This record gives sequence, structure tokens and C-alpha cells, in this order.
Amino acid sequence: MATPKQKAPTLAEVKRWPATVSVPQAAPAMGCSRSQLYELIKRGEAPVRTLSYGRRHVVITASLVALLEGT
Repeated sequence: MATPKQKAPTLAEVKRWPATVSVPQAAPAMGCSRSQLYELIKRGEAPVRTLSYGRRHVVITASLVALLEGT
């Protein structure tokens, strides 16, 4: 069974997130799917800063906020 499409959070909501968030949480804020964001991370082309812990990746929220603000 397919899961419903996740609603994109507002910038104000993103600013209240913790210092890092999961790729599936960050992707809707960027307007892409989690698989697209994972692929960008894999290729080193993600428009946000990420941290890798083994196979796990997290997105740095401040970088996501900067992207959404256009700075």
C-alpha cells in the first residue's frame, strides 16, 4: 500500500527543527523525494550540507534554512 505524499513544511516550521534531521524529513522541505535527495548526496551534489554516519545521512538544518531563504 502506498503512503500518502508528505506535505511540505513551512520555513517557520523548519526553523524550529533540531540541528540535524533525517533525509526523509528534509526532502519534502526541498520539494523533492527522499530517493532524489539520497541520490544527490551519493553524487556529492546535494544543495544542503549533510553528515554521514556509516550508511546513515542527516541534513544540517541551518543549511536547509539557508537554502530555503535563498542565502
